Amino acid sequence: MPKTQHFAVESAARLHLMAFDVDGVLTTGDLYFTPNGDEIKVFSSLDGHGLKMLSEAGIKIALITGRKSAMLERRAENLGIQYVYQGVEDKRAAMRDLRVLLDLDADHCGYMGDDVVDLPVLRACGFSATVADGHDFVKPHVDYVSSKGGGRGAVREVCDFILEAQGKLDDMLQAYLHV
Repeated sequence: MPKTQHFAVESAARLHLMAFDVDGVLTTGDLYFTPNGDEIKVFSSLDGHGLKMLSEAGIKIALITGRKSAMLERRAENLGIQYVYQGVEDKRAAMRDLRVLLDLDADHCGYMGDDVVDLPVLRACGFSATVADGHDFVKPHVDYVSSKGGGRGAVREVCDFILEAQGKLDDMLQAYLHV
């Protein structure tokens, strides 16, 4: 069973960095290839706006993934994500390097992943999350399990959760009513 809601809110309130896996988190995890062998990824615009909102709130965003994709480079560039680690075998080591670079304690860092390969980094962060359709073995080891699946608004849900925990969500949403 995931940790208590209260613990998850407290953990999310401390975040200065939130990192995300890609396949199965920012995407559904399905892999599409063209006849030429080019990979196609489908990203949710809801998730993308959630990432932008986190960034606007002063939370640094990182992507740490085991695969390499030109599509991901383009998406990260479109969203203004500065920290992109692709082809990573040891995600925990990548997070450790990022923490050193940004001079952050583990308690101020979070990660969202969906599979057992993400567990070392999930367990090494102050806040951890997974998607509703993530691996069942992962769910008891994270602070927050989204109600939505990977690539289908799960990232936005977690972004909103973090912003709410930090007391920033309402003001950010209200700003859209006054445009």
